[in-house]
Amino acid sequence: MNKIYYLASCDTCRKIIKSLPENHNLVFQDIRQNPITETELEEMHKLSGSYEALFSKKAQLYKSMDLKNKSLTEADFKKYILEHYTFLSRPVFIIDGKIYIGNSQKNITEVIKVLS
Repeated sequence: MNKIYYLASCDTCRKIIKSLPENHNLVFQDIRQNPITETELEEMHKLSGSYEALFSKKAQLYKSMDLKNKSLTEADFKKYILEHYTFLSRPVFIIDGKIYIGNSQKNITEVIKVLS
């Protein structure tokens, strides 16, 4: 199953979704309305190789909780992502067993190419 984990209230996510080819077969999961489960996060971890790769250091909470001055472990990254949706680097696409994390132009170009 091909899937996108995104935030409906995120302008960047909405812009990316609008740019996707029309005939894609993605299942959409708004992570605020339908939080990611530990099983889903573990699947993402298996594909990405680390929880840190899935973690957003741009999140407001990252700054307000002063996490940048703490030494975070993989277990910490996992815990924070499960505790609050803003810690997941968005969007996350899982397409044909491959993961695409974040909104970099290179990443989105690759996703569009794979879905076309």
